[in-house]
Amino acid sequence: MALVPYEEGAGWGARQLHNPSATYRFASHTIRIRQDWRRLGVAAVVWDAAVVLCAYLEIGGIELQDRSVIELGAGTGLLGIVATLLACILNAVFMDTDFCLRLVLLYCLGAHVTITDRAAALEFLESNVQANLPSELRPRAVVKELTWGKDLSNFSPGEFDFILGADIVYLEETFADLLQTLEHLCSERTVILLACRIRYERDHKFLKMLSGLFSVYEVHYDASKDVHIYKAQRGSWKDDF
Repeated sequence: MALVPYEEGAGWGARQLHNPSATYRFASHTIRIRQDWRRLGVAAVVWDAAVVLCAYLEIGGIELQDRSVIELGAGTGLLGIVATLLACILNAVFMDTDFCLRLVLLYCLGAHVTITDRAAALEFLESNVQANLPSELRPRAVVKELTWGKDLSNFSPGEFDFILGADIVYLEETFADLLQTLEHLCSERTVILLACRIRYERDHKFLKMLSGLFSVYEVHYDASKDVHIYKAQRGSWKDDF
């Protein structure tokens, strides 16, 4: 769950956080995300980094179809929902088939998205996921508890093709646990995509720590929202932050 500076009554951005819902259009679907700042704080609102990463996945040439994906620190679930829609995207011919046949074909697809957060956020997260996925896609998305560095035995080492995170680099005391989690979940083929707004010097420190374990480079910057997207993979070449 992202922890981001926030001041009560701090203008338009603050008002957006207090809205009970937010609506987006991705993967040819309208996605309505319930928000609940008062009850769950930063874990229950949509942050710009998630929106930017959703857009990057949709138009950035990232192939999610028939892949296994995990989102860390999912919060409202927007990113995991969009990843599921893109991983299981149905072409026009497929959509014209009988509903039962579509279910059979979807069952045969390898695409699978695991959407994770800490226990306190799971009920809220699950409600958004269930409300925004078509019924035939819901079996392809699993909401699961993951506290970084603590629940790793519940996940097979290196089982995911993609690891996604939006605004999850926030508290310095979590950096070691987050890196341990990334190492556990990664295989040689795994691609990590992290969307971040760089707010503090400690954010640069995390990128340096990450580049000590993975090959890391920036693949996108949204100047309008001041959000960077970094790609990381195992390998010998390390970027210099």
